[in-house]
Amino acid sequence: MGRLRAAGTTKIGGGDDDPAKKKGYRWRLEHEDGIKMVTQSDIDKAQQAWGEGIVAIAAAHTSGEDYVKLARNHVATLYAYDLGDVLFKPTLAALVQFRPTFDEALSYFVGANGACPEDNGFAINGWTNVRFENAGVILNHDGAIAMGNYFFTTPEGEEVKVEYTFGYVVDGNGELRIQVHHSSLPAETGA
Repeated sequence: MGRLRAAGTTKIGGGDDDPAKKKGYRWRLEHEDGIKMVTQSDIDKAQQAWGEGIVAIAAAHTSGEDYVKLARNHVATLYAYDLGDVLFKPTLAALVQFRPTFDEALSYFVGANGACPEDNGFAINGWTNVRFENAGVILNHDGAIAMGNYFFTTPEGEEVKVEYTFGYVVDGNGELRIQVHHSSLPAETGA
């Protein structure tokens, strides 16, 4: 297989018979022009910050602290609403299933601002831990995509499995910000 390079000098897969080339996939795995690539470590850091934010919001709610302020900071810091469009499809949203605005995202997490009356506040369910298991990650110089399962630990110590896709963009400070977030419960197998 040929060496994969950055835009301008990108080689697509191997020879003409490479299935990836036939499908038109393009990868940017390394840069020879000095642009820093998003790394797996960057993804891990972003996921850790997201999970720790959910746990902090839950803990603040439980202890009577200002959990709405924490949630507002969580959305403002980790999502890219201030940079442009964000595509957010929360797990348990039914009536307003897509959340393209900051206020609608905040409503999903804490249900405190009335933007979406169906919301009870996902992040205030007492979660004590969030862990990620990536099924796959795509890294680029200006963003990344991660897909897999994340597990939310209840106050009783049980884990709730949820499927996710996060699309990240790099902001002006070089930090990953969430531009796409799709989350859903696993399909029931009927068994």
